[in-house]
Amino acid sequence: MDDDDAVRRWEHRGQLPLITASLLYLAAYTLTVLDQDASPAWRLAWSMTMFVTWALFAADYLVRLALSRRRWTFVRGHWLDVIVLVLPALRPLALVRYLYRRRRRRRSPLLSLEGQVMAYSGLTALLLGFVGALSVYRAERGAREATIENFGDALWWVCVTLSTTGYGDVAPVTFHGRLVGVLLMSVGVGLIGAVVGVFSSWLVQSFRRREEDDAGGGGGGP
Repeated sequence: MDDDDAVRRWEHRGQLPLITASLLYLAAYTLTVLDQDASPAWRLAWSMTMFVTWALFAADYLVRLALSRRRWTFVRGHWLDVIVLVLPALRPLALVRYLYRRRRRRRSPLLSLEGQVMAYSGLTALLLGFVGALSVYRAERGAREATIENFGDALWWVCVTLSTTGYGDVAPVTFHGRLVGVLLMSVGVGLIGAVVGVFSSWLVQSFRRREEDDAGGGGGGP
């Protein structure tokens, strides 16, 4: 349909600017959280960067929604865009979607289907973990009875949470920090499970193909 073609053309033109905006947002958010000695001018610059990138994503979403005639179908099919607008810290996850679309345009993918699932799931877990560590550190820093006292503690907590290990040596005490923990636990289990499950399936298929090749080679002898 014409409206679908218009949406695709708009998405194709806006991919690189939006992924650049995603990386700029991630850099500005990282500096906002980690550089506590920055001057007010720099802090204002980073805040403006985050606001402008959010405005770009909002404008892009509204334009695509306007170009689509089946708007409810568009909303249901682009739920990640809505989550990104509500939770701006997840904006770098758009990088995964960009890479996926680039892969779909290739006639000969560089990775097998299993490799693609592991790569995209692993990249999503890394981005989500890094943003989660920034968010929980920002929420816990200076809180009363906080056990997450620096960014290293936040990274350690994220690794433990995503892997569902649950050592319990550090844990968030604020409402915002615990909310981040709920999100990581909910999404992390699925991501890590997908990577492990696909890797196990790939191993089984590899061994099976090797056995079939060995059996075929053995059957061809005198």
